[in-house]
Amino acid sequence: MDTIKSTAEDIFDHAGDLVETYYKLTVVKAADKASGIASSGLLALTACALGLIILFFAGIGLAWWIGESMNDMKMGFFIVGGAFLVLLLILIVTRKQVFFPKLRNLLIRKMYE
Repeated sequence: MDTIKSTAEDIFDHAGDLVETYYKLTVVKAADKASGIASSGLLALTACALGLIILFFAGIGLAWWIGESMNDMKMGFFIVGGAFLVLLLILIVTRKQVFFPKLRNLLIRKMYE
């Protein structure tokens, strides 16, 4: 009778250890996924910031070049501004078909890696 009782106590102790270990493993997995998503987000934010800086200076250079070619600096800046406006409008119109699904798929893929 004592052996059955001690065996049952051992099983309960091991079950408790197993539950505790499983909980710790789940916390570690969640932290790993969160850090992966956060690092991807930080990288994307940095890439977007650098891309905006590059686009800004390329736009100024293109506007300056067009302005010198046309002998009217203001016209060069208006042409480049209009081109950026057209690109912005295209992005706004197609955001639900192109941008949001790709962003959603990227986030889901990162969560299940």
